[in-house]
Amino acid sequence: MKKIIICAALALSATFFVKDAAAQIRFNVHVNIGSQPVWGPTGYDYAEYYYLPDIETYYYVPTHQFIYMNGGRWVFSRSLPYRYRNYNLYSGYKVVVNEPRAYMHFNDHRARYSSYRGNRSQQIIRNSDDRRYWQIQEHPRYNQRYRNDNGNNGNMGHGHGHGHGRGHQ
Repeated sequence: MKKIIICAALALSATFFVKDAAAQIRFNVHVNIGSQPVWGPTGYDYAEYYYLPDIETYYYVPTHQFIYMNGGRWVFSRSLPYRYRNYNLYSGYKVVVNEPRAYMHFNDHRARYSSYRGNRSQQIIRNSDDRRYWQIQEHPRYNQRYRNDNGNNGNMGHGHGHGHGRGHQ
């Protein structure tokens, strides 16, 4: 009888544990705008990998590494290999892939994104006027990131000669 009571108590407590665990909601917000390169595409608050269809290479944003196939093995490097020396990162198309170890799905990505080869129409971070990207040190407007004067150097038009009064003569 004692064993039955213990088993029933364990089963009942397990039921409460499962219900409690199912009621928990996991909510993660990922933002890594500041670590994306200026040659990356605009429109993404978070990017884990870029897939570059022109050269069938990945770029891992968190560690700033290129991942490419060499001799049947994936190579991780801070720079592209010599064979891609003429590739322009600023004009080539980048596909954002947010999945762990994206390069493990290379065959799928190559087939799915082959139509982007040669596409040069993507807007990049360096050319964006979106203030979110100004926090990237290489962005041309990096030094303006804390200004809130809309580009008029704090002059709000108050004072003489700004359309009120006698005018300029």
